Amino acid sequence: MTTTEPQPGRTVAEVVTDTVAALDGQRGALLPILHAIQETLGCVPREAVPVLAERLNLSRADVHGVISFYHDFRSEPAGRTTVKICRAEACQAVGSSRLVDHVRDRYGMELGETRSDGALTVDQVFCLGNCALGPTVQVGERLHGRVDAAKLTTLIDSALAS
Repeated sequence: MTTTEPQPGRTVAEVVTDTVAALDGQRGALLPILHAIQETLGCVPREAVPVLAERLNLSRADVHGVISFYHDFRSEPAGRTTVKICRAEACQAVGSSRLVDHVRDRYGMELGETRSDGALTVDQVFCLGNCALGPTVQVGERLHGRVDAAKLTTLIDSALAS
């Protein structure tokens, strides 16, 4: 499991500096660097922004703008179980909004939130590539099609229990 704590003896700044050094030669290096940092730390912590800005000769606003624009980046680690609900047009047409309402009603969570116990994060995505079987949900790394409220409850409760 990834965490915001860097490897023992390494600060966030050191992780960011090493990641930039490894990937800075790429054209448009900010996105791959952000992905690598999130893979290592479980998120892109706020304290990484000024280090990235300095190392890449960008403004802090530029770095923050990219992090906040892309839904995949988070400033806090995700829960142990992540649920992604597709909100693209095909899934919307067959009821993904009802799934969002169900998560709000049953689990008391809004999209983008992580439960206070760190067990669950619920996010929206705008296509999981399973349009013919919508509404589609991804729980952890597993994709599920034709999901209704009952199936979503089963998927989430099962993931939380394991």
